[in-house]
Amino acid sequence: MFLAIDFQSDIPIYIQLKQQIIAGIARGALKEGEELPSVRQLAQDIGINLHTVNKAYSLLKDDGFILMDRRKGALINSRENMAEEDFKFRLREEINPLIAQAFCKGMTEEELQLEIGEIYRSYSQGAER
Repeated sequence: MFLAIDFQSDIPIYIQLKQQIIAGIARGALKEGEELPSVRQLAQDIGINLHTVNKAYSLLKDDGFILMDRRKGALINSRENMAEEDFKFRLREEINPLIAQAFCKGMTEEELQLEIGEIYRSYSQGAER
């Protein structure tokens, strides 16, 4: 798998795992129905505690990105099933502090939109492959 954990980062490892798996889905590297490694296997591969992987998988399941199957383990969910009613509210809640920081650092609205556009296009280009 394409995970690169930064053990020196202030971002908790389970959040790094969650974010990288979501990015893999967005870029098309992880496809609908694809099996993720078992909790035990991924923990062993990365060299981390299995509870850390379990926490990341649990959050991904709660957010609708993966499904848990007793026989197959963690599977990538379909995009249709990932849709949530309250996603825009949660997005606004999470992005608001970042926008406030950008504003305080002197970033213009146009600069911020350019940055967001570049990031968005990097995912849409990856998903088209």
